[in-house]
Amino acid sequence: MNSAATPLPSTRRSVLVLGANGRFGAAAAHAFAAAGWQVLAQVRREPAVPEPGTTPVALPLTDTEALARAAAGASVVVYGVNPPYTRWDEEALPLLRAGLAVASRLRAHFMLPGNVYNFGERMPPLLREDTPQQPTTRKGEQRVAMEAAIAQACAAGELGGTVIRAGDFFGAGTGSWLDLVIAKSIRQGKLVYPGPTGMAHAWAYLPDLARAFVAVAEQGGQGFRIWHFAGHTLSGSELLAGLEQAAADLGIAPAQGFRHGGMPWGLIRLLGWVRPMMREIARMAYLWRVPHALDGRRLAALPGVPHTPLPLALRQSLIELGLAAPDRAIVTA
Repeated sequence: MNSAATPLPSTRRSVLVLGANGRFGAAAAHAFAAAGWQVLAQVRREPAVPEPGTTPVALPLTDTEALARAAAGASVVVYGVNPPYTRWDEEALPLLRAGLAVASRLRAHFMLPGNVYNFGERMPPLLREDTPQQPTTRKGEQRVAMEAAIAQACAAGELGGTVIRAGDFFGAGTGSWLDLVIAKSIRQGKLVYPGPTGMAHAWAYLPDLARAFVAVAEQGGQGFRIWHFAGHTLSGSELLAGLEQAAADLGIAPAQGFRHGGMPWGLIRLLGWVRPMMREIARMAYLWRVPHALDGRRLAALPGVPHTPLPLALRQSLIELGLAAPDRAIVTA
């Protein structure tokens, strides 16, 4: 499909996913399509093979008028845009405002995947929807500003807005701490954990989170609301043990057992003087030292919000990383 997309028929629920070639955006597009929604997937470039049930729209996010025309009839806009980690200062809030402009033009419900950056280094161990936000990093301040921009647009009557806050993603492909660090050397019999292994850390199995977005979208509603997605709260020891068991179930565990390693945070901070990505990663290191979990009871009470058991989620994640054959996923949870 070219950039002059045909407006959608009004008889079918429709959603515009912004940033649909990103990891969260792709998972959201898949989840909405599986639930029977008509999905318009805004992408920088059209895929060679479109996701079944989705219609790609190769238009820039900043072309508000063209995107609004292409998505005519869409009642929900899911924001899956995530600028490079080193360019958040320049791009995070302007891109969000561009997404809000499209949703406002459509009079659609705007949905954002939130994170725990808002709460800062002094966050309590259990984060509720009404927990005070006290960011201690620039990225946390940006996240607070992004949510405030959505709330302001809702208060002005321009649209409805939802933030679904979750922990670190895993599953549904590459690009997370799980595959970039923790299980990066799993073929070599080594697992690496970024912090003290006794601290609780919030994780979100991405297919479950994407389906939670569908469940909230199907509730409808006006105004601005925040939901917390509990996901899986795990200590480092629990996560490593779960990965070891998943690897054993899939037949990829070393006979002599796994070696464990940690992150060289001192070296990462030194490299941050010359490598911007290392600097940004080091600034967020507190997330591995400060225990935290998300209270997701309110969201979990909605119909259609899934919770995949951890053993199955970890096995499926490893399979999707190409570490085992898909037929090994039949092991029961």
